[in-house]
Amino acid sequence: MNKPALHLMLALAAAACPAATTPQVKPPKAIVMIYADDLGYGDVGCYGAKGIPTPSIDKLAKQGVRFTDAYSTTSVCTPSRYALFTGEYPWRKEGTGILPGDAALIIDTKKPTLPKMLQSHGYKTYMVGKW
Repeated sequence: MNKPALHLMLALAAAACPAATTPQVKPPKAIVMIYADDLGYGDVGCYGAKGIPTPSIDKLAKQGVRFTDAYSTTSVCTPSRYALFTGEYPWRKEGTGILPGDAALIIDTKKPTLPKMLQSHGYKTYMVGKW
């Protein structure tokens, strides 16, 4: 067998076995995401607020990563959470407006979501909400 053909076969075999070429990386200890309604960029101490002390949030921010540039698909609860979990614009799916606390599920349980993606990488996921 000639060398170019052998190299091509080895490259194809490596591409077919990503575990053989991808190093195993341990995930960080935890990801804590605080997603709050009506909370502005400058409303917590770690982003410069002075009016109301937020020592616990400030401590989390100091020990981790702070995001300083972000965008939201909407300014209200249900649609913004739908977008965060699914990666889809909520205004492209009927029924993703502001819903009451006892509303039925609006995300199909078979649909890929951010928590499912994290679980596939070894994370345990939890969500605490106001409802």
